[in-house]
Amino acid sequence: MWQILRQAVRIGICPKSSAREESEPVLMSPAEVSDRQLQADLRAALGRALSIRVVDAGSCNGCELEINALSNPFYNMEGEGIHFVASPRHADLLLVTGPVTHNMAQALVDTWQAMPAPALVVAVGDCGCTGGIFGEEGASRGRVSAVIPVDAHVSGCPPRPSAILAAIRSAVQGVAGA
Repeated sequence: MWQILRQAVRIGICPKSSAREESEPVLMSPAEVSDRQLQADLRAALGRALSIRVVDAGSCNGCELEINALSNPFYNMEGEGIHFVASPRHADLLLVTGPVTHNMAQALVDTWQAMPAPALVVAVGDCGCTGGIFGEEGASRGRVSAVIPVDAHVSGCPPRPSAILAAIRSAVQGVAGA
């Protein structure tokens, strides 16, 4: 610690902008490049900002943690014009997590019907895609597609944020290409 302090006093502290030449390129990891490309493709396919409504239909919240990670500075969805909204009336896309419980089935249908056309739906996680370990027994109706039509699926328990972005891109491009 004292050695670093003595060196800082002797040499001085260089601002980061002068430590790097202006013409020197900023290197990004391959994952960061592919995530930025995903976001650029979404923006190009839709032609405007993408509004996403998230519905937890009965999950363990593992998928919600990964969806929330999309808002951190690494993925920077807000900076690319992709944002989460509270009202389904403002949403272009619906992200649904978890197996649909009997108590959430009608609320999910109402949310989907409140969305403007085209109402895109992405089922997130193994539970949303297949019913997961809960299946269609007891309090669960199973997978999301048993209740509302689904445009894309993201498997995984929980899926990676980049996989969620890829599914969002495929759902948007499916509508943009049609």
